Amino acid sequence: MKNKNVVVIGGGTGTYTVLSGLKKYPVNLTAIVSMADDGGSTKLLREEFGILPPGSVRPALIALSNAPQTLAELFNFRFHRGSLNGHNFGNLFITALTEHFGSFEKALEEAGKILKIQGQVIPSTLQRVRLVAELENGKIVQGETNVDVPKHDGTLRIKKIWLQPPGKANPRAVRALKEAHLIVVGPGDVFSSILPNFLVQGMKGSFQRSKAKKVYVCNIMTKFGETTHFRAESFLNTMEKYIGEGVFDYIILNTKKPPVERVKKYEKEKAEFVEGNPKEFKGRDFTIIRKDFLRKTGFIRHDPDKLAKALISIF
Repeated sequence: MKNKNVVVIGGGTGTYTVLSGLKKYPVNLTAIVSMADDGGSTKLLREEFGILPPGSVRPALIALSNAPQTLAELFNFRFHRGSLNGHNFGNLFITALTEHFGSFEKALEEAGKILKIQGQVIPSTLQRVRLVAELENGKIVQGETNVDVPKHDGTLRIKKIWLQPPGKANPRAVRALKEAHLIVVGPGDVFSSILPNFLVQGMKGSFQRSKAKKVYVCNIMTKFGETTHFRAESFLNTMEKYIGEGVFDYIILNTKKPPVERVKKYEKEKAEFVEGNPKEFKGRDFTIIRKDFLRKTGFIRHDPDKLAKALISIF
C-alpha cells in the first residue's frame, strides 16, 4: 500500500469525508477540487480580489491537516458580526496568502505547510470559471450558488451544465491523474461540486486515460434542485453522461437506512434517502461494493472510517 497514489475528485463535505478517512492509511493523497464555487464569503472575495474560490479548497485542507485541532477549527471559523460578518477565517487567510505571494497555488502550498497537511490540494483549473445550467424547461441558471441553492422550481431536472468560459485543466491535476493508482469520485453535490471538475478542458480525457482503478461513491441522500428523486442508478447515469460510459471499475453504495428521526431533519430540505437495487446495474461491467457506510450519529453522511476501509480494500 505504501507509495500508492490516491486522487479524490470533488469538493465540499464529501471530499472532506473521504480524505479524513484515507489520511489514516500510508498512501499519497491528492484532492482535486472544483473552482466553480461562487457563493457567500467566497463570492465576495472572488469579486473584490479576483482570486480563485478559497471556500472550495478549505475543506480539503482541513481534512488533510495534522495541525493542532484549534488551528484546524480556526480555519472553519465564521464571523457573525461587524464588517466581516459572513466571512470565513480560512477564506480570508487563503486570500491574504494569495495577495502576499501573488499566486493561488503558492497560497495553497503555504497554507498546507501551516496546517501540516498530509497530501496536496490541487485546483482543477487555474482560470476563473462560472457554472451555467439549463433546466428541462429551457430556463438558464447562472452561477454555482444558484444551482446549489435553487431560487427556481427545484423539482425541475437539470438538463445540461457547462462552464463559462470552459477553462483549461491545471497541469498538476492532469499529472496527478496520470500518476494515480486509485481515483475516487464523490460523494458530493453532483452538479455543483463534482462534475465542474470534469467540465474543465482536458480533465475528462486525462481521467479516462489514467490506468488507475476508478471508484464512484454514490450519495446517501438526494439534494433538492440537483438530484431530486434520484436513485443510485440515476446518480451513476448522470456521472457517465459527462465523464464517459463504463469509466468506473467500482461503485460504492450504502445499504443502511437512517432512522426516521434523523431523516425528519432532511425533509425540510426536501432531501430523500437514495435507494439502489443491484438488479438496476445488471450487465454493467463494474464491481459493486454494497455495505453499511452510514455514520452512526449526526448528519446523514458516509462514515469516514467505513468508507476508507472499503476504498483501501481495492488495493
